[in-house]
Amino acid sequence: MFGIQEIDAPQLAGVLENEAQDTLLVDVRSAAEMAHGMLPGAAAVPMHLVPLRLDEWRKHRKIIVYCRTGARSGQVCAWLQQQGIGHAINLRGGIVDWHRQGFPVAKPENTALDS
Repeated sequence: MFGIQEIDAPQLAGVLENEAQDTLLVDVRSAAEMAHGMLPGAAAVPMHLVPLRLDEWRKHRKIIVYCRTGARSGQVCAWLQQQGIGHAINLRGGIVDWHRQGFPVAKPENTALDS
């Protein structure tokens, strides 16, 4: 999709288990969507706020972006690529596929946008 790198849920589970310290996991859904649950350890950055994080994100080795189904996060990854951030990876199928495959979803501790 969009000529970007993608990862599926089982691959992401492995990355989070083995490379969590080197990986920034970003949820680009709306705050209302995030209130239903997020991937554990994800930063809450709704899609419209992504441009504000460019400089900060350039420092990360690996950025994995997700949304509900992978469409919006795919657009974010494509846009990041256009901005020179080639290490953004889309979660194919989004949180829907993650949950379907039995991986954990956590309720956010608060609804404020953190990272």
